[in-house]
Amino acid sequence: MNDWLITNAHLVNEGRRFNADLRIRNGRIERIDSQLAAKPNEKVFDAAGRWLMPGMIDDQVHFREPGLEHKACIETESRACVAGGITSFMEMPNTKPPAVNKEALESKYERGRISSRANYAFYMGATNDNLEDIQKLDPKAAPGIKVFMGASTGNMLVDNPETLDAIFRDAPTPIITHCEDTPMITANENRARERWGDDIPAEQHPLIRSREACIKSTELAISLARKHGTRLHVLHISTADELALFSPGPISGKRITAETCVHFLHFSDADYARLGHRIKCNPAIKTADDRAAITRALAEYRLDVLATDHAPHLADEKAQPYTRAPSGLPLVQFAVQAALERVFAGELTLERVVEAITHAPATLFNVRNRGYLREGYQADLTIVDPDRPHTVTQAEVLSRCAWSPFEGETFKSSIAATFINGILAWNDGQLDDSVRGERLEFDR
Repeated sequence: MNDWLITNAHLVNEGRRFNADLRIRNGRIERIDSQLAAKPNEKVFDAAGRWLMPGMIDDQVHFREPGLEHKACIETESRACVAGGITSFMEMPNTKPPAVNKEALESKYERGRISSRANYAFYMGATNDNLEDIQKLDPKAAPGIKVFMGASTGNMLVDNPETLDAIFRDAPTPIITHCEDTPMITANENRARERWGDDIPAEQHPLIRSREACIKSTELAISLARKHGTRLHVLHISTADELALFSPGPISGKRITAETCVHFLHFSDADYARLGHRIKCNPAIKTADDRAAITRALAEYRLDVLATDHAPHLADEKAQPYTRAPSGLPLVQFAVQAALERVFAGELTLERVVEAITHAPATLFNVRNRGYLREGYQADLTIVDPDRPHTVTQAEVLSRCAWSPFEGETFKSSIAATFINGILAWNDGQLDDSVRGERLEFDR
């Protein structure tokens, strides 16, 4: 039996905050109203005034399966998602083998069906030589096409101008881009190697993966999108300089959108001295001024989506010298809490955070019946306790890499419960490992 009545909740949805009860039946939200009476055989969850919001839809994760399972896999990382209030994820194609054709893409969906605790979708990746696969892609089969316009894993850097132009011309889904200019980065790293050899200080990372490299690549992506009328979404904006390239306003009226990530709202280059390569990621975490500008841009709807770019590596891999230490952070388990810190700091409203992590990705990718608290929608729900601080410990990390850049930090909120398709999957620190997510569907 998985029919629930959630009582005494403080709902946060579609720009509103209000007190109500919410009934779940057959995995969907059946009714939202005040003072609903429990029905026979219906379980009751007393929210006790805590925040009830749609579960986060994280549109940017790397779960490393297949081929890199020593770092992570769909099972371990989706468990971390559920513990963190993330109910759906969209996973990147740069695995081994990469998801650059229909067969590889559907193989990943089968893996998700078997082992994912959260709802799942997988991107098709672009390369210099898979244009035909992109042209044949069923728009309902993937949330989008990922184009690496900067260095990436394996054969996924698209640097052929003719191919890049054709991808933007012919893409049957939104294009999502990683924008950094590889020649500029290579030149910067070569200069750093001349001075430091392999042991480049971590503080040099945002100078090597420079703001100029981000700006140049983002401008190219936008120019191609405007040329062809492409639906473009630019990932992980990390600089104040790029913000002027995007327009403020509701996401529903845009053809070109952008997102930032929780670590760009939380850390700055001052944290390299303390955390070193643990916060080495691409694009790089930059200055406190960049962080403040990005936060303001999210508040004013210039940036549309807030995601994670969850990308785990083992601690001993991250401890290597700069040139061998991989880029990427494990983030999903504590991402919602990290985002909510900006609410407690008075920098973002609670309504805006919920919109950026739930409504906006659902709208951008035309996700069917998820991302909102609406009657008839799937009951993917997160209950947050805003009055229960939580100090992050290594022992509680569910990601396979077994560490977090947030270790030792105390968040002002905690994730009290997570419902996946109406099933209580996380409750007061306990995970129901029998729960499985569903394949996301796209209304296209």
